[in-house]
Amino acid sequence: MSLYVPPYPEPRYTKDTPEASAWVKRADEGPDYEFAGVQYRYLANQQATDGDYGLYRVDIVPAGGGPGPHFHRAMSEAFFILSGTVNIYDGNEWSDAHQGDFLYVPPGGIHGFRNQADEAASMLMLFAPGAPREAYFEGFAALADMTDDERKEWFVRHDNFFVDVE
Repeated sequence: MSLYVPPYPEPRYTKDTPEASAWVKRADEGPDYEFAGVQYRYLANQQATDGDYGLYRVDIVPAGGGPGPHFHRAMSEAFFILSGTVNIYDGNEWSDAHQGDFLYVPPGGIHGFRNQADEAASMLMLFAPGAPREAYFEGFAALADMTDDERKEWFVRHDNFFVDVE
């Protein structure tokens, strides 16, 4: 029995000899950014992956909240729960996700997440293709000082489109 295997993408590395170009980000390095007790680790951002993807570790304090239902037009997003309980919205309902659970959201897919538990939670977030999400995370502090119109424009600029589904 033969299973169809789609073709690999075209080669992107075409030199005759390989390079020593890998890099390591150690677990004991502190967060790259912290806001309201939520720590962000920029594991592999858009610049580091030449736009292929962005991978971030997000550590959320107990009852630390999170964004309501929204979607992205330019990128997919995936979540992998490392520890704790994260309440996730898959476009249909809210449910608890635990260590080892995974959620994939294609472009245009409604999703949300929040930590409502009395314990911290940690997860990996993957955006593909890569986008400058650092500017998004680091812009949260300025939201309170924006007008409603400025806030709306800021979210659109960062490919976040909130929807009312609840």
